Amino acid sequence: LLEMLGVAASTNPISDLGKSEVIVVDGVDLNRQLPTIAGWVIRAKLKGAKLIVIDPRRQRVAESADLFLQIKPGTEVTLFGAMAKVIVDRGLANLPFIKGHCQGYAAFLERTLSCDLLESAQVCGVGAEAIEAAAIAYARAGSAALLYSTGIESRGKESIQAIVNLVLLTGQIGKEGAGLYPLTEQNNLQGVCDMGMLPDLLPGYLPVADAAARAALAQKWKAPIPATPGLSADRVLNDRGGKRVQAVWLDRYDPINTALFGNPRCLSECELVVSQHLFQTGLTEFAHVVLPTTAFGEECVSFTSTERRIQLAEKVIDPPPGPMPAWEQLVMVAQAMGADWKYSSSEQVMDEIADVVPFYSGVSYQNLARDYGRQWPCTTEHPLGTPRLFVKMPEGQAAFRFATLPQRPHPASANSEYPLTLTFGHSLYYWHHNSLIKHSETLKREYGLLLMDYPNGFVEINRSDAQELKIRDGQKIRLRAARGEAFSTARLTHEVRSGCIFVPYFVHQLRSELTQETVNGNSPIPVRVEGVVA
Repeated sequence: LLEMLGVAASTNPISDLGKSEVIVVDGVDLNRQLPTIAGWVIRAKLKGAKLIVIDPRRQRVAESADLFLQIKPGTEVTLFGAMAKVIVDRGLANLPFIKGHCQGYAAFLERTLSCDLLESAQVCGVGAEAIEAAAIAYARAGSAALLYSTGIESRGKESIQAIVNLVLLTGQIGKEGAGLYPLTEQNNLQGVCDMGMLPDLLPGYLPVADAAARAALAQKWKAPIPATPGLSADRVLNDRGGKRVQAVWLDRYDPINTALFGNPRCLSECELVVSQHLFQTGLTEFAHVVLPTTAFGEECVSFTSTERRIQLAEKVIDPPPGPMPAWEQLVMVAQAMGADWKYSSSEQVMDEIADVVPFYSGVSYQNLARDYGRQWPCTTEHPLGTPRLFVKMPEGQAAFRFATLPQRPHPASANSEYPLTLTFGHSLYYWHHNSLIKHSETLKREYGLLLMDYPNGFVEINRSDAQELKIRDGQKIRLRAARGEAFSTARLTHEVRSGCIFVPYFVHQLRSELTQETVNGNSPIPVRVEGVVA
């Protein structure tokens, strides 16, 4: 997004979904991951918006879709390329928008024209007519929104590039009810990126290679800023590239149970692991130091949501003795190491953020306390924030960039020896591993029956496939891949397309057992399934 649009965030507010003529939901189970946004989408559908859902699984929102493209796992790039081909062939590309605001279109167009719709449909496992209908509906809409889930577990870089290409091709940006929604499922997943928690970027999305930006930060912080990009979370937690990390500090994050690429071995080999969390989690087993933090409502703190909205959460109750806000713990450790950190309140931390991050320059606790916070850019010139990005663009400025995607090899496909395709994804049920469900009586009661049925988790299999394999619901099964095997429990469902097996992230050890390594991303794995006789 930063390379192609110049900004790494949602372009429109969530409330704009109520004004969309077409909504495309790609690869995100809104009911399970973001139920509030699912409500906006369903209400828009009831008001007349056309709903298009793209997903290998028939999730809840797909049941309400006008068009449901149940593609094969890992074929999103092919699908969006085929949609772009339909739009170009039908003369539906927004050429005035492209000419006025985009660069790289010629190379993109050359690659798009070489696409074959029928071949792409076969690769994706959906009908060419469905792809054509989705492309035409999206391109012809006066305002069309496109929602997708972010994160390395969900998709790769090329998938996002293909999505942005489609948005630019149709000019569905910079207007009410349109735009691009890269959805983040946790508060401050957007916020930590704004603050510079990305390997090659500084606060405010300035590149680490920018010497002037580094010098400005070094002057403010009275500390040198490294010119070398840092390691990604994947590299840190997987010992990739032969550069073993010696120590890890994890703030309110449990990679053992919530990240597909979490590798306990790397944590067990660290000399120091610090867990800073409200609850005891799977990480606690590997931690040398555990710092209990305060809960929501026990401290005054700000957070940034998926729509760039910075909000203030007031303190409503004192915490019990012991836990303290995470920022206070960090300050104490920094001072013990000799740093001259003099923050005495979270408000002072926000004041420094406003001083360092340009598009937060108008943010203060006083400003955030009004209305429902502010959407960045919130600057001293625009203290009320910016609900929609790119509403005004200078004429003649090619601010956006098309990406020319390389001819991508198709994902590993099933064959006679391994006839099913296994993929990972989100599940509503985290079982006894999830620290939030463990401490919520309502959630424990709601999911208690499923926990009894599948105490160690499950893999989902299409009912017709299970019938052919003579596998019953709840039966123990063996999954075999080219490099390994794993055991689990079958859960039969019509949500998974025939020929596919779905595995929730919380049983991610299956991936390492099947591949004998921890793999980046969510590449489909060809497998075969055998019932195990008790």
